[in-house]
Amino acid sequence: MAGSCLATASPLGASAVPPFTEKTIRDRGLPFPLVRRVFEEDRPLELYLGGELGPIDVAYHTYGQLDESGTNAILVCHAMTGDAYVARPTGASTDLPEGWWESIIGPGRPLDTNKYFVVCSNILGSCYGTTGPTSLNPRTGCPYGPEFPSITVRDMVRVQKALLDQLGVNRLALVIGGSLGGMQVLEWALLFPERVEAIAPIATVARHTDWAIALNEVARLAITSDPAFQAGAYREQPERGLALARMMAMLSYRHYESYNSNFDRKPDRREKTFADPFGSNRDFAVESYLRYQGRKLVNRFDANSYIAISRAMDAHDIARDRGTLAEVLASIRLETLCVGIDSDLLYPASDQRALADTIPGASYGEIRSIHGHDAFLIEFDQFQAILKPFLEELGS
Repeated sequence: MAGSCLATASPLGASAVPPFTEKTIRDRGLPFPLVRRVFEEDRPLELYLGGELGPIDVAYHTYGQLDESGTNAILVCHAMTGDAYVARPTGASTDLPEGWWESIIGPGRPLDTNKYFVVCSNILGSCYGTTGPTSLNPRTGCPYGPEFPSITVRDMVRVQKALLDQLGVNRLALVIGGSLGGMQVLEWALLFPERVEAIAPIATVARHTDWAIALNEVARLAITSDPAFQAGAYREQPERGLALARMMAMLSYRHYESYNSNFDRKPDRREKTFADPFGSNRDFAVESYLRYQGRKLVNRFDANSYIAISRAMDAHDIARDRGTLAEVLASIRLETLCVGIDSDLLYPASDQRALADTIPGASYGEIRSIHGHDAFLIEFDQFQAILKPFLEELGS
């Protein structure tokens, strides 16, 4: 019965998205995504690790126009807690928040919407409109919550492909994304190479490393150790656990020089917790920053989604059931641009250089920054300088 649900949200109402998603989008002042059903309950997606899932809805935004041949599309793949709102629509009100890759998408920008049809969809397992733990399970009348099945990056890509089929996209001029988005990019090159002309994996890995898996496990433990987690069957978000998971993740998303440069042991002036930096009640600005990042994620993300997606990342290995890693990378025959970040602690630049060295004909560009892994979301001038020549070469 819907009234007995002990899961992450109320039962699905008349909205095209779960109530959790609707509230989150409204609170952030974002335009609502488009939503399409790409798999049905009686025609489900067969999951890579076993089992099946259906129905599956996908939330997405598009920019520009698809040409008659259906071959001018670019797919942008977002990172772990990202969403499909990659940029404001052309001509949209400036009251709307900027998208997370606004600087590279739009007329005259590298992903030129006068030339390309740009698509970004929310990934499977997330909580921004695509089916995930906050979505209604048709078999129970309640949100999936902790019963959401185990998913992989390959499943995410199959869902994206089903969406693009419905949109009339016959071939992708480019698949691009950073971090988890880059993992999706690599899977596109292997699952559907005939549908892709070029790929640009950014700040990512071909298989998740033990270092990254360890970081994810600590974050999951922070969530599951919160008494409010209730084995995933919570009525309210386990705020302390989810906030702590985000705070720990922020340590790997940035570089120590970024923290030192930005905060420099300054006291937290906003909270005015101490005037004497050597007093007994001291609070540093960096502490306040981390707490703010934790609160911000709690207000926009779901704990079960965090767990499901982090486990999908940990399972990521493009060589699984395909051969050795070197053989699989060498089999990629697409135009490829790999981008690393010299200060990335999560996925070091050496990982991207190794990709470029092994994928035939791949080129490599490196962002130089003190900001670590997140630099692909910060250093837009450098990123554009790397991306533009690659796109110009494709279009020549």
